Amino acid sequence: MRGGDREAEFREYLIADRTRLMRTAMLLTAGDVHTAEDLVQTACTRVYVHWHRIRHEGAGPYAHRILVNAFLDERRWAGRHPEVVTAETFEPRLSEEPDQVDTLAVRRALLDLAPRQRAVLVLRYFEDLDVATCARILECTEGTVKSQTAKALKRLKDLMAEEPDPATDPATGSS
Repeated sequence: MRGGDREAEFREYLIADRTRLMRTAMLLTAGDVHTAEDLVQTACTRVYVHWHRIRHEGAGPYAHRILVNAFLDERRWAGRHPEVVTAETFEPRLSEEPDQVDTLAVRRALLDLAPRQRAVLVLRYFEDLDVATCARILECTEGTVKSQTAKALKRLKDLMAEEPDPATDPATGSS
C-alpha cells in the first residue's frame, strides 16, 4: 500500500475514534484534560506506528488497550513520584447546578478508586464494553474483570455515600 493511502486510512480512523478515546481518557483521569490529551496522543502515536499491522484487525480495541495501559503505567509512575491531585484540578469550571454537583461527586469518587478499578468501570459502564472485550483490553481474565468490577462498584458506592451534600455541608458555606 502506498504511503498516501495509509495516511488517508489512518486519518479516517482518527476522525472516527478520537472523540471516543478522549472521552475514555477524561473518565480515566477524572477530568484532568492535560493528562487525558497526553494519553490519547500516546495511543494515537502507537496506533499510527503499527497501522500497517492493525488496520484490518480493528484499530479501536488496540487503541483502547494502549490508552488504558498508558493510564495504568502513568498511575504506577505517579505512585513512585507522588503528586498531590486535588478536586480543584477540574472543579473551578463547573457551577453548583445539581447535575454538575453530581458530576463533581462522581469525579471525586473516581479519583479515590485504584487505577485498575477505575479503568474497569470506565470500560464496562461508560464505554459499554462486554466482559470479554474488557479482559482483552486489560490483558487479564474475564473473572478478574468481574471481580474488579464488583469491588470497584462497592467502593464507588461507599465513596458516594461519604460525599457531603453541598446544599447542607457547612464546609461549603451553603445553607
